[in-house]
Amino acid sequence: MIEIKNLTLQRGSKILLDNATATINPRQRVGLIGKNGTGKSSLFALIKGEIGQDKGDLLLPKTWKLAAVAQETPALDTTALDYVLQGDAELQHFQAALAAAEAENDGMKQAEWHAKLDEIDAYSAPARAAKLLSGLGFAQDEHAKPVKAFSGGWRMRLNLAQALMCRADLLLLDEPTNHLDLETVLWLENHLASLPCTQIIISHDRDFLNATTTQTLELAQQKLTLYGGGYDFYLKERAQRLANQQAAFAKQQAKIQHLQSFINRFKAKATKATQAQSRVKALEKMEKIAPAQLDNEFLFEFAAPEHLPNPLLKMEHADLGYGAETILQNINLSLENGARFGLLGVNGSGKSTFIKALSGSLKPQNGQILRSDKLNIGYFAQHQLDTLRSDQSPVWHIQKLSPEAREQDIRNFLGGFLFAGDMATAPIAPFSGGEKARLALAMLVWQKPNLLLLDEPTNHLDLDMRHALTLALQSFEGA
Repeated sequence: MIEIKNLTLQRGSKILLDNATATINPRQRVGLIGKNGTGKSSLFALIKGEIGQDKGDLLLPKTWKLAAVAQETPALDTTALDYVLQGDAELQHFQAALAAAEAENDGMKQAEWHAKLDEIDAYSAPARAAKLLSGLGFAQDEHAKPVKAFSGGWRMRLNLAQALMCRADLLLLDEPTNHLDLETVLWLENHLASLPCTQIIISHDRDFLNATTTQTLELAQQKLTLYGGGYDFYLKERAQRLANQQAAFAKQQAKIQHLQSFINRFKAKATKATQAQSRVKALEKMEKIAPAQLDNEFLFEFAAPEHLPNPLLKMEHADLGYGAETILQNINLSLENGARFGLLGVNGSGKSTFIKALSGSLKPQNGQILRSDKLNIGYFAQHQLDTLRSDQSPVWHIQKLSPEAREQDIRNFLGGFLFAGDMATAPIAPFSGGEKARLALAMLVWQKPNLLLLDEPTNHLDLDMRHALTLALQSFEGA
């Protein structure tokens, strides 16, 4: 089991966990949830041994093998299949040892390593790796392609496959559904349910959490609270717990008020002094109940566009692609004001290509795209966070959009997106992925667009922020 005892974890001046305690039992599938910036990824880093705690203990069985998704994938010549096989470190070690024994012509050692490979079912490993690749959307002919031939999103899938290849006792997954299409997410849900290991999953996808987790661990107000069910169960139990806590607090406050009233009335009267003193002692010994701490709901809205032309743009017989390769052919579309389109398709079908053409960052190979001269596009690209400057502040990013804007106006605006005080002027390098996504959305809102192009906008956003974005889009006056 995993035991977290009186754990304190601090990053810079920010305390993420303060005297937190929790226990995770073997084979439990736990959803780790909390607002952006509360320290979920830092807790993962602690479990992986990448950072140390400030106080308390984090205890893991010494024999446990741990697997997690690598965040970087170098441009390797290694094939996709071989890259996934590298996820099984024990397999790699045994194969290397067998090769060394063969080079030394040591028959005894060869037999020993063949037996060890047989124990871990090594000879079915390529088939298992191929099954993972297929489940994650790779075509059969792509298994032999070099890693460097794949784009960033597909390399992240390779990293996920590599982590799943490991015969781990503990599997850590941080936002595993980012950049996955719906079909692949459903495959991943079924695959995780079949694994006989302990799993801790950070996700802001409510449906995915309900489908994959058996417990929910909430990180809030620097504490960890474990709930015995998936996300919907957690919502009900948390609401009940907070209601019970608030009722107990109110009841105790009434009792304290009653005791204090008696003390104030009779402490100076000799006949009642003993009773008053006993009540003073009762107050001193009373273990105080804290009021239930409810999070303020985060909301924002898009400002009314300055112009609402109709149509905003038209595509006429447009062919879209890159170089000599055409991905989409003969596209005809009129984008009217107030339109709401959801763009669906498997990965690689051309969704991002289509969005890039609408945004103006990709010219059509044939045909034309006609734009209104009052068109003002707000474009949230799939890898929008990569365009942010980590050495600069939220205020700087808005100033780049509007150099003439007053700093106080910018700070007031950013405060509405929870970038208040020093956070508004601090470099964003230590921000969580969710906080950076919130800044990217703030930059979008600042520009008062009349056409929003959103390519995977909910990646990295916590559940509250997703809800706020949903409400803001419902009241948006543009397309």
